[in-house]
Amino acid sequence: MKNYEGLTDEALALLYVDGDNKAFDELLSRTQEKLFTYIMFVVHDHDIADDIFQETFVKVIMKLQQGQYTDSGKFSFWLTRIAHNVIMDWYRAQRNDHIIEPTKDNDLSNLRGASVLDSYRESEIINEQILCDVKTMMNNLPAPQREVVYMRFYQQLSFKEIGELTGVSINTALGRMRYAIINLRRMAKEHHIDLALNER
Repeated sequence: MKNYEGLTDEALALLYVDGDNKAFDELLSRTQEKLFTYIMFVVHDHDIADDIFQETFVKVIMKLQQGQYTDSGKFSFWLTRIAHNVIMDWYRAQRNDHIIEPTKDNDLSNLRGASVLDSYRESEIINEQILCDVKTMMNNLPAPQREVVYMRFYQQLSFKEIGELTGVSINTALGRMRYAIINLRRMAKEHHIDLALNER
């Protein structure tokens, strides 16, 4: 029996391309929890997340079999990009017009609010109740905004990486974060929730 333990995800993917189905089983077991958590966070519905997860892996299998993957050392990045595209297909069919969204020609290149965004990076100092409130409110954000918040704060990706993963410019990724913050603040105000950070 082959030992896959020491192999990278990339090596497993290439073994599967060469016909080793057990390599794919190992790849699936390694990546499924992280991928499902990401999908679930964005869509916030277990049944929809299941469907998206399954569709993502169907697309992964097809792309691998069609030779559309080459070992670039970023299998998880490639996998997340496919999941993102499936999520966006779902989102386009479920668009919610009741939340503030940027316009298509939105360009935040003149925005100099990096320090505001950096302050949100200090999420570790928010107390448990505020975190709980924020998570509840985030469930009401449109999928693209929820996704960028998840990638930034939970996966700790840079806006450049978020842009690459989601197929948008850095400015658009920043714009989605900005609108997410606007919407979170509006919801907090409507529900009288204090989002002030605790001082260390």
